[in-house]
Amino acid sequence: MGDGHAPGPSEREDMLGAEWERHRPAVFGVAYRLMGSVADAEDVTQDVWLRAAGTDLQDVDDLRAWLVTVAARRSYDILRSARFRRETYVGPWLPEPLLTGPGASEQVLVDESVSSAMLLIMEELSPPERVAFVLHDVFGIEFGRIGEVLDVSVPGARQLASRARRRVATAKESTPQASKAERERVLGVFRAAYEAGDLAGLVELLHPDAVYVTDGGGKAAAARKPIHGGERVAEVLVRVGRKWPPDRIDFVEVGGEPALAFHREGRVYSVDTVQITDGLIIAYRRVVNPDKLVRV
Repeated sequence: MGDGHAPGPSEREDMLGAEWERHRPAVFGVAYRLMGSVADAEDVTQDVWLRAAGTDLQDVDDLRAWLVTVAARRSYDILRSARFRRETYVGPWLPEPLLTGPGASEQVLVDESVSSAMLLIMEELSPPERVAFVLHDVFGIEFGRIGEVLDVSVPGARQLASRARRRVATAKESTPQASKAERERVLGVFRAAYEAGDLAGLVELLHPDAVYVTDGGGKAAAARKPIHGGERVAEVLVRVGRKWPPDRIDFVEVGGEPALAFHREGRVYSVDTVQITDGLIIAYRRVVNPDKLVRV
């Protein structure tokens, strides 16, 4: 990390503190991309800080790469142990919403890899594929380091990233996403129709093959299975809107994409994102699990 005289303990702490603030978003970012959980990413970030504070980093040439690699290794350990937790999750699982707009509490390197659609695609990858893809394609980490994290050879790490890249590309091609401006426009029309309980208006906005996914985690009222079909989805949305009318609906940015935050009784009770194809909502995703909304 430096040359010349060996710094004293307090000087080392000051140097690490300044460097840590610069690289912390990357540490949090890799953990969130790998796990789709703000809570787990915060825990990993704290673990990495403690590891860094207790390590002699004088011989570390690339501190960012070192920190990101440590975060990936810890996230990988959690991912492997979390398979059972995911399998026993009540109802559909959606990523924990991460506010990324102005004033967001967590800074993160924002690109499409933190969108709900991309995080759901990565859920279909094996943990090693996900680690290889995120580290190499998003953070530019060399395959030698990735191989050390995954305990595989350099060619093995390269193959994992390549396989993940192909699967991600195939998934993105099958359901292309509209531009941010188009999503904002559609969400604006959707909000007006939802607030008015306009069934016909909602049907017009929904693709005939639309799917509605709600994540309640067994802790909030939510459909245990995805609901398919534009008309059926519109009917469910109108019914939910009448049963639990929001006090207000705000536009927010989640994972770098436009979203809606529904407020009732002084708290956010739902964060919704959409996937839009040809001007119509093809996927409507709603997080109502209160554990995933405490940081919104």
